[in-house]
Amino acid sequence: MSRRLTTNRLAAAAALTLALSACGEAADVPLPGREAAPLVAVLASHVGAGAERLRAGDLPAARAAFEAALGSDPDRLGPLNDLAVTYALEGHADAARRLLDEVVSGGSPREQQAGLVNMGELYAAEGYVSVAEAYLETARGIDAARPEPWYALALLADSRGDVARARASLREALRLDEGGAARAAFAFVYPEERVHLEALVAEQAGDRAGASARFRALAAGRFPALAAAAERHLAGD
Repeated sequence: MSRRLTTNRLAAAAALTLALSACGEAADVPLPGREAAPLVAVLASHVGAGAERLRAGDLPAARAAFEAALGSDPDRLGPLNDLAVTYALEGHADAARRLLDEVVSGGSPREQQAGLVNMGELYAAEGYVSVAEAYLETARGIDAARPEPWYALALLADSRGDVARARASLREALRLDEGGAARAAFAFVYPEERVHLEALVAEQAGDRAGASARFRALAAGRFPALAAAAERHLAGD
Protein backbone atom coordinates (compact mmCIF):
# COMPACT_ATOMS: atom_id res chain seq x y z
CA MET A 1 0.00 0.00 0.00
CA SER A 2 1.46 3.37 -0.96
CA ARG A 3 2.36 6.15 1.44
CA ARG A 4 0.36 8.48 -0.77
CA LEU A 5 -2.78 6.42 -0.25
CA THR A 6 -2.22 6.40 3.50
CA THR A 7 -1.69 10.16 3.49
CA ASN A 8 -4.95 10.54 1.60
CA ARG A 9 -6.74 8.40 4.19
CA LEU A 10 -5.34 10.46 7.03
CA ALA A 11 -6.28 13.69 5.29
CA ALA A 12 -9.80 12.42 4.66
CA ALA A 13 -10.18 11.27 8.26
CA ALA A 14 -8.89 14.61 9.55
CA ALA A 15 -11.26 16.51 7.27
CA LEU A 16 -14.13 14.35 8.46
CA THR A 17 -13.23 15.04 12.08
CA LEU A 18 -13.09 18.79 11.46
CA ALA A 19 -16.42 18.77 9.65
CA LEU A 20 -18.10 16.87 12.46
CA SER A 21 -16.52 19.12 15.07
CA ALA A 22 -17.97 22.14 13.29
CA CYS A 23 -21.39 20.56 13.66
CA GLY A 24 -20.94 19.88 17.35
CA GLU A 25 -19.23 17.13 19.29
CA ALA A 26 -22.12 14.67 19.15
CA ALA A 27 -25.00 14.18 16.78
CA ASP A 28 -28.65 14.42 17.74
CA VAL A 29 -29.67 10.76 17.65
CA PRO A 30 -33.28 10.29 16.52
CA LEU A 31 -35.66 8.13 18.48
CA PRO A 32 -35.29 4.51 17.38
CA GLY A 33 -37.86 2.89 15.12
CA ARG A 34 -39.74 -0.22 16.14
CA GLU A 35 -37.32 -2.51 14.30
CA ALA A 36 -34.13 -0.89 15.60
CA ALA A 37 -32.00 -3.47 17.40
CA PRO A 38 -28.46 -2.25 18.14
CA LEU A 39 -25.87 -4.96 18.70
CA VAL A 40 -22.20 -4.36 19.59
CA ALA A 41 -19.21 -2.58 18.06
CA VAL A 42 -15.92 -4.35 17.46
CA LEU A 43 -12.43 -2.89 17.66
CA ALA A 44 -9.83 -4.35 15.34
CA SER A 45 -7.25 -3.91 18.10
CA HIS A 46 -8.27 -4.68 21.68
CA VAL A 47 -5.09 -3.20 23.15
CA GLY A 48 -3.13 0.01 22.76
CA ALA A 49 -3.58 3.67 23.57
CA GLY A 50 -6.60 4.14 21.31
CA ALA A 51 -8.54 1.22 22.77
CA GLU A 52 -7.67 2.30 26.31
CA ARG A 53 -8.80 5.89 25.73
CA LEU A 54 -11.99 4.71 24.04
CA ARG A 55 -12.89 2.48 26.99
CA ALA A 56 -12.18 5.43 29.29
CA GLY A 57 -14.66 7.55 27.31
CA ASP A 58 -12.04 9.98 25.94
CA LEU A 59 -13.07 9.83 22.29
CA PRO A 60 -10.89 12.76 21.04
CA ALA A 61 -7.78 11.10 22.49
CA ALA A 62 -8.86 7.75 21.08
CA ARG A 63 -9.28 9.28 17.63
CA ALA A 64 -5.83 10.87 17.81
CA ALA A 65 -4.29 7.52 18.74
CA PHE A 66 -6.06 5.70 15.91
CA GLU A 67 -5.00 8.36 13.40
CA ALA A 68 -1.40 8.05 14.60
CA ALA A 69 -1.55 4.27 14.25
CA LEU A 70 -2.94 4.61 10.74
CA GLY A 71 -0.07 6.90 9.78
CA SER A 72 2.64 4.71 11.29
CA ASP A 73 1.64 1.50 9.50
CA PRO A 74 0.22 2.06 6.02
CA ASP A 75 -0.58 -1.62 5.51
CA ARG A 76 -3.10 -1.83 8.35
CA LEU A 77 -6.70 -0.64 8.14
CA GLY A 78 -7.59 -1.76 11.65
CA PRO A 79 -7.11 1.77 12.99
CA LEU A 80 -9.56 3.04 10.35
CA ASN A 81 -12.14 0.57 11.65
CA ASP A 82 -11.50 1.72 15.20
CA LEU A 83 -11.72 5.35 14.14
CA ALA A 84 -15.12 4.55 12.65
CA VAL A 85 -16.22 3.15 16.01
CA THR A 86 -15.48 6.50 17.66
CA TYR A 87 -17.75 8.22 15.14
CA ALA A 88 -20.50 5.67 15.78
CA LEU A 89 -20.18 6.26 19.52
CA GLU A 90 -20.82 9.95 18.91
CA GLY A 91 -23.89 9.28 16.78
CA HIS A 92 -22.25 9.96 13.41
CA ALA A 93 -23.41 6.78 11.67
CA ASP A 94 -22.91 8.05 8.11
CA ALA A 95 -19.34 9.11 8.86
CA ALA A 96 -18.63 5.74 10.45
CA ARG A 97 -20.11 3.94 7.45
CA ARG A 98 -17.83 5.83 5.04
CA LEU A 99 -14.73 4.64 6.85
CA LEU A 100 -16.04 1.09 7.27
CA ASP A 101 -16.72 0.84 3.54
CA GLU A 102 -12.99 1.31 2.96
CA VAL A 103 -12.06 -1.23 5.64
CA VAL A 104 -14.39 -3.84 4.15
CA SER A 105 -13.13 -3.25 0.62
CA GLY A 106 -9.39 -3.07 1.34
CA GLY A 107 -8.57 -4.54 4.73
CA SER A 108 -7.10 -7.85 5.79
CA PRO A 109 -9.56 -10.67 6.52
CA ARG A 110 -9.49 -9.87 10.25
CA GLU A 111 -10.01 -6.16 9.57
CA GLN A 112 -12.78 -6.89 7.08
CA GLN A 113 -14.53 -9.07 9.62
CA ALA A 114 -14.48 -6.31 12.24
CA GLY A 115 -15.71 -3.82 9.65
CA LEU A 116 -18.55 -6.09 8.57
CA VAL A 117 -19.73 -6.63 12.16
CA ASN A 118 -19.71 -2.88 12.67
CA MET A 119 -21.67 -2.32 9.47
CA GLY A 120 -24.18 -4.80 10.82
CA GLU A 121 -24.34 -2.80 14.03
CA LEU A 122 -25.07 0.43 12.17
CA TYR A 123 -27.82 -1.07 10.03
CA ALA A 124 -29.42 -2.96 12.92
CA ALA A 125 -29.51 0.24 14.98
CA GLU A 126 -31.40 1.89 12.10
CA GLY A 127 -33.89 -0.97 11.87
CA TYR A 128 -32.55 -2.61 8.69
CA VAL A 129 -32.23 -5.98 10.38
CA SER A 130 -32.18 -8.09 7.21
CA VAL A 131 -29.31 -6.00 5.84
CA ALA A 132 -27.56 -6.27 9.19
CA GLU A 133 -27.94 -10.05 9.14
CA ALA A 134 -26.36 -10.24 5.70
CA TYR A 135 -23.31 -8.29 6.92
CA LEU A 136 -22.99 -10.48 10.00
CA GLU A 137 -23.28 -13.72 8.03
CA THR A 138 -20.57 -12.46 5.68
CA ALA A 139 -18.40 -11.60 8.68
CA ARG A 140 -18.87 -15.08 10.13
CA GLY A 141 -18.01 -16.63 6.78
CA ILE A 142 -14.58 -14.96 6.80
CA ASP A 143 -13.55 -16.79 9.97
CA ALA A 144 -16.16 -18.81 11.84
CA ALA A 145 -13.65 -19.42 14.65
CA ARG A 146 -13.87 -15.79 15.77
CA PRO A 147 -16.55 -15.19 18.42
CA GLU A 148 -17.51 -11.60 17.59
CA PRO A 149 -19.89 -12.35 14.67
CA TRP A 150 -21.52 -15.12 16.72
CA TYR A 151 -22.25 -12.72 19.58
CA ALA A 152 -23.76 -10.18 17.18
CA LEU A 153 -25.85 -12.85 15.45
CA ALA A 154 -27.13 -14.04 18.83
CA LEU A 155 -28.23 -10.53 19.76
CA LEU A 156 -29.88 -9.97 16.39
CA ALA A 157 -31.72 -13.30 16.47
CA ASP A 158 -32.97 -12.60 19.97
CA SER A 159 -34.27 -9.17 18.97
CA ARG A 160 -36.21 -10.83 16.13
CA GLY A 161 -37.81 -13.42 18.39
CA ASP A 162 -35.72 -16.38 17.24
CA VAL A 163 -34.76 -17.50 20.73
CA ALA A 164 -33.51 -20.93 19.65
CA ARG A 165 -31.09 -19.45 17.12
CA ALA A 166 -30.01 -16.80 19.59
CA ARG A 167 -29.14 -19.41 22.19
CA ALA A 168 -27.30 -21.61 19.69
CA SER A 169 -25.26 -18.67 18.40
CA LEU A 170 -24.48 -17.53 21.93
CA ARG A 171 -23.34 -21.01 22.94
CA GLU A 172 -20.92 -21.04 20.02
CA ALA A 173 -19.68 -17.53 20.85
CA LEU A 174 -19.02 -18.49 24.46
CA ARG A 175 -17.27 -21.70 23.40
CA LEU A 176 -14.97 -19.74 21.10
CA ASP A 177 -14.47 -16.95 23.64
CA GLU A 178 -13.28 -19.00 26.60
CA GLY A 179 -12.33 -16.49 29.28
CA GLY A 180 -14.47 -13.75 27.75
CA ALA A 181 -11.68 -11.61 26.25
CA ALA A 182 -13.61 -10.80 23.07
CA ARG A 183 -16.76 -9.94 25.02
CA ALA A 184 -14.81 -7.66 27.37
CA ALA A 185 -13.34 -5.77 24.41
CA PHE A 186 -16.66 -4.80 22.80
CA ALA A 187 -17.64 -1.15 22.50
CA PHE A 188 -21.27 -0.29 23.13
CA VAL A 189 -22.87 2.54 21.17
CA TYR A 190 -25.97 2.35 23.37
CA PRO A 191 -26.14 1.17 27.01
CA GLU A 192 -28.98 -1.18 26.07
CA GLU A 193 -26.50 -3.22 24.01
CA ARG A 194 -24.44 -4.08 27.08
CA VAL A 195 -27.58 -4.90 29.09
CA HIS A 196 -28.90 -7.18 26.35
CA LEU A 197 -25.64 -9.07 26.00
CA GLU A 198 -25.20 -9.43 29.76
CA ALA A 199 -28.78 -10.67 30.09
CA LEU A 200 -28.31 -13.38 27.48
CA VAL A 201 -24.98 -14.48 28.97
CA ALA A 202 -26.48 -14.61 32.47
CA GLU A 203 -29.43 -16.64 31.19
CA GLN A 204 -27.09 -19.04 29.40
CA ALA A 205 -25.08 -19.47 32.61
CA GLY A 206 -28.23 -20.31 34.59
CA ASP A 207 -28.19 -17.04 36.54
CA ARG A 208 -31.95 -16.49 36.48
CA ALA A 209 -31.90 -13.60 38.95
CA GLY A 210 -29.17 -11.74 37.08
CA ALA A 211 -30.82 -12.37 33.72
CA SER A 212 -34.26 -11.28 34.96
CA ALA A 213 -32.92 -8.05 36.43
CA ARG A 214 -31.26 -7.15 33.15
CA PHE A 215 -34.26 -8.15 31.04
CA ARG A 216 -36.50 -5.97 33.22
CA ALA A 217 -34.17 -3.03 32.61
CA LEU A 218 -34.19 -3.77 28.88
CA ALA A 219 -37.99 -4.01 28.84
CA ALA A 220 -38.16 -0.45 30.18
CA GLY A 221 -35.69 0.87 27.60
CA ARG A 222 -36.12 3.00 24.51
CA PHE A 223 -35.79 0.28 21.85
CA PRO A 224 -39.16 -1.40 21.21
CA ALA A 225 -37.59 -4.48 19.56
CA LEU A 226 -35.28 -5.06 22.51
CA ALA A 227 -38.09 -4.39 24.99
CA ALA A 228 -40.25 -6.99 23.23
CA ALA A 229 -37.37 -9.48 23.31
CA ALA A 230 -36.93 -8.88 27.03
CA GLU A 231 -40.64 -9.39 27.66
CA ARG A 232 -40.47 -12.75 25.88
CA HIS A 233 -37.69 -13.90 28.16
CA LEU A 234 -39.44 -12.63 31.27
CA ALA A 235 -42.67 -14.39 30.27
CA GLY A 236 -40.73 -17.64 30.00
CA ASP A 237 -39.37 -17.43 33.55
